[in-house]
Amino acid sequence: MYAIVEIAGQQFKVQAPQKLKVHRLELEEGKHVELGNVLFVSDGAKTSVGTPVVDGVRIAAKVLAHSKGDKVLVGKKKRRKGYQKLNGHRQYLTELWVEAILGKGEKFDASKSTAPAVKAYVAPVKKTRATEAAEAPAKKAPAKKAAAKKAAPAKAKAAPKKAAAKKAAPKKDDKK
Repeated sequence: MYAIVEIAGQQFKVQAPQKLKVHRLELEEGKHVELGNVLFVSDGAKTSVGTPVVDGVRIAAKVLAHSKGDKVLVGKKKRRKGYQKLNGHRQYLTELWVEAILGKGEKFDASKSTAPAVKAYVAPVKKTRATEAAEAPAKKAPAKKAAAKKAAPAKAKAAPKKAAAKKAAPKKDDKK
């Protein structure tokens, strides 16, 4: 069974257990929601087309997370004019888990949810010197160093080196 539903101005084809990313919805993470703008429903044998929506049919879904999409870069350039501009954009998204397609009078039991667990977002905390000092374990006294090894016995001193260069003989003048 599948349905075509309108969510945040866009149409999506959805089936029972499915993960779906749509434009940001103002809903809390982990909450169950029913989407009522179902435009088309088909179960293989029977189809229903809405005018504009199918009466009584809803989509049961759970909000998994809010996130951002991939970055899209848009560049403009005018040749020979020295004009260039580059803009980036990241779309805000909501991730939904489609639980079931509900007909007229059907209710969805949230306790029988098949949705994956919602990841809780934990904001990073800036550390200051005070928090670092509080979190750091108490410093232990440095361990005693092992006794140093005895130095090897000194070798007999070598005979002093002969003078490296003997004094050069005075130069004789060629002019006499």
